[in-house]
Formats: sequence, structure tokens, C-alpha cells
Amino acid sequence: MHHVRFSDPAGAVRHGEWLDDGVAFADEEYDLDEIDVLPPCEPTKLVCIGLNYADHAAEQDSDLPERPLLFLKPPNAVASHGSTVTLPRGKERVEQEAELGVVIGTQARNVSVGEAMEYVAGYTCVNDLSNRDDQNVEQNWVRGKAFDGSAPLGPVLADPEHVPDDARVRARVNGETRQESSREQLIFTVPELVAEITSYLTLEPGDVISTGTPAGVGPLADGDHVEIEVEGVGTLEHDVRVP
Repeated sequence: MHHVRFSDPAGAVRHGEWLDDGVAFADEEYDLDEIDVLPPCEPTKLVCIGLNYADHAAEQDSDLPERPLLFLKPPNAVASHGSTVTLPRGKERVEQEAELGVVIGTQARNVSVGEAMEYVAGYTCVNDLSNRDDQNVEQNWVRGKAFDGSAPLGPVLADPEHVPDDARVRARVNGETRQESSREQLIFTVPELVAEITSYLTLEPGDVISTGTPAGVGPLADGDHVEIEVEGVGTLEHDVRVP
């Protein structure tokens, strides 16, 4: 099933099922133009993985990591499917990063690799928007990665069985494909990431692990339309504006 969190015409927040041309909740169906699609979860944090595809490490001129490179995005980074994200003012290079998002379903601490998938509620699409101007000159990446709206999520939460082990991950900007790879190219797998992260910190229900991006990241401009597609999940779409 593909689960969707949405605001109905009366403004009530609902959890329904994503259909081909709308959503279903209880005994009602809504067209997509009747509702607002909300982020599929409300994370206390997003734990993001840097350089988890070898080709992306190469385009960043970086060595492959010996263990997952972790950084955090706070709740203010979350943006929804169909939104317009305002990019930081006065920056020369803010880039898209297509990523598979792992949504945690059960509080997790010190989880083994073998048990990791028991704590996963499902998968979603993430755009790890990155302000390179600041990221490249700071160590903690707060300005580069944690600005408002820097983590669009959605449009749905897909049950794990719907997302194949070799699911394609793509990014398109204004219809042009910039990134295309497969989750089987991940350096560190989803179970390995869950185990590593929870050996240091507790993951809460709704938290998201953003698993890294393949090669092809590129700059965004005012008015660009971004699509992040993960096979088995669907396509997250949003616009960007530069103030």
C-alpha cells in the first residue's frame, strides 16, 4: 500500500491511501486538486548520509567513507509534495539531491543489522537540497543543509515490499534528467545505516534516514520545477524560488 497524509477540503488532517488519480479515506475518495498533500511523516529529525554512492563521491572529489557520514536536518527542513521551496538568498549554488528516504515506524536504539527492517515503516522520496556556498566553508553544515524547506518529502509512504532492492532513483529538473541510479549502488545498505545510527542515537517513529544521492547533482534557479522519483514509491514534485 501507498499511504498518504493529507489535509481534506475541511482542513482536517487525514491518513489515507494513494490512488492513481486521487486519495481514499474511510468511504470517500478525493481528487488531488481537492486536497493538500502533506509530508508523509512528522520527523523529530532527519539523519542524512553523505557520499553513499561511489559516483557522487567521485564528482565531489572525495574519498569513499570507511563508515557512514552522518549529518542532521531538523523538522523545519521538511517541505511537502507540491510546495514551493524558498532557497537561501544570495547564494550562487543550491543543488538538488535525489534520495531514497527510510521512515522509522518504531522507536529504535542499538538495533542489529539483522533486526533493522523490523523498525522500518516504509520508504519515501527525499530531495536533500544543499546550499554549497556555505556547506563548502563550514564543518557542521547547518547553513548548507538545515535551512527552511531543505528536505522536501513525499508524496507517499510506500510499504517496503513495494520498493525493489534495485529500485531506480532519479532527479529531473524542468523535465531534464540529471540523476539516475539504483539503490543497489548504495555503499551502506538500509539495514547497515539503521544499525550504525542507532548505536549512537535513538530514532523515533516518523524519523527519516535520507540514504545519500548518486552523481548528477546540479544548481537550481528561480522557478525551477524539481521531480524526485524512487521506483516503487512514486514522484515527489516541488518548485523553487529565489528571493
